[in-house]
Amino acid sequence: MKPTDACDITILQRYVNNNAALHTAIGEPESTPLTLSPFAQGEYNVNYLFERPSDGKRFLLRVNLGSQMHLKQQITYEMNALGALRESGRAPRAYYVDDTKQRIPAGIGVEEWLPGRPLRYETDLAVAARILADIHATPTDKARTCLIAPPHPLSAIVAECEQMFCTYRAWSNADEHVVQKVDRMFETARECACIEVERECERGDNFPRCIVNTEVNSGNFLINDDGTSYLIDWEKPLLSDPAQDLGHFLVPTTTYWKTDTWLDDAAISRFLDEYLLAVGGRFDTRGLRERLNDYLTVTCLRGITWCAMAYTEYAEDDRALSNADTFEKIQEYVSIPFIDRICKQFYDTRS
Repeated sequence: MKPTDACDITILQRYVNNNAALHTAIGEPESTPLTLSPFAQGEYNVNYLFERPSDGKRFLLRVNLGSQMHLKQQITYEMNALGALRESGRAPRAYYVDDTKQRIPAGIGVEEWLPGRPLRYETDLAVAARILADIHATPTDKARTCLIAPPHPLSAIVAECEQMFCTYRAWSNADEHVVQKVDRMFETARECACIEVERECERGDNFPRCIVNTEVNSGNFLINDDGTSYLIDWEKPLLSDPAQDLGHFLVPTTTYWKTDTWLDDAAISRFLDEYLLAVGGRFDTRGLRERLNDYLTVTCLRGITWCAMAYTEYAEDDRALSNADTFEKIQEYVSIPFIDRICKQFYDTRS
C-alpha cells in the first residue's frame, strides 16, 4: 500500500470495520458497522469522525502522517499523553492506537470527540487560565514514563529553532534581510537560554515539571459556556516548565495565527494573574513571572523559524499536507514588518 493511501476514506473504512481490537476498545461488537466522515485536517494529521451506534457517542480517528518531534511512533506518544492527562478532566480520552503501519501506512489513533467552540481571546482568557492550571496541576507519575522531559526547555527550543531556520537559511530564495533580523533574535534567545541554565546551576531555582501541550492556540481549545471546557490536539506534549505553555499561549505568533489578535503587555499580565489564582497553590509557581518573560521571547522566535521552514516547503511543494490559508499566514510571519513588530514588544524592551 502506498503512503498516499493512508487518507483514502474507502481504505480507512475497510480498516475500521475489519478491526476487532478497535471495536472492543470503543465497546461495540465486532460486527457493528462504523461509518467515517471527514472532520478536520492539520499539518501532520487527518481526522475522521464516527459514532458508536449503540448510544451515539462520537469518536475521532486520527491518521498521523508526520511528526514535529521526529518520532517514529508519533501517534503512540500522543495517546500515551492523553492517558497521563485523564485525571485533569480537560483532555480527550484515548481509546485505541495502532502504530504498526502494517495495514495502513500511517499511525492510527482513536480518541473521544468533545464538544465546544474555539477560544475567543476577547472573552475567554480566564477560562483558558483555568484549563491550563488544571492541566499543569495533573499528577505526573504516568507522564514520567512516556513523555520527553528536556533538562533545559529553553535551550531545547532554541536548538529546535536553529534546526528549523537552517532550512530557510540554506534555501536559494531566502530573503537576506530576514536572515539578518532573525540572527539578531537568535542572539537574544540564546541569552535567555543561558539565564535558564544559570538559574538552575547557581541558585538551584528548579522549575516544576508539568505536562505541557506546547502548542496552545485558540483552535485547540473547546470552550463550553455551560459546561467543562477542554484542550485538544496533543501532538507535541512534554514534561516541562508550565511557563512553556503560558508563553506559547500568549505570544502573537500564536494569537495572531487564526484570529488576528495581538495581546499587549497589560493583557498578558492580567492573564497571568488569573492563571496563578486558578493554580491555587497546587504546585510551586515561584519565579514563574520571570521565567515567562524569557519564554515569551524565545517562543516568538520559534513561531517565526517554524514559518520560515514551512515557507520553503510550501514554495518547493514539499509538504504531505498543505493549506492555502496557512501559507498566506506563513508568508506574513516571514516578513520584515511582522518581525519588526515582534522585536519591538519582546526583544527591544529587554534590559
